[in-house]
Amino acid sequence: MTAEEYYKKGNEYRQQGNWQMAINNYLEAIALDPESPAVEAKKMLDDILNFYHKDYYNP
Repeated sequence: MTAEEYYKKGNEYRQQGNWQMAINNYLEAIALDPESPAVEAKKMLDDILNFYHKDYYNP
């Protein structure tokens, strides 16, 4: 698959709420093309997950 295909697949997983598969596909896209839009998408997803997990550890 191409970087663009991995990026699009990552977006599909993200919309379904399957965070791990989304990240995996974004990482594949980034490995194939370091300037892929997946870089920004992964950063956004990391920010979202860090926000959620932070709440779990701050009762």
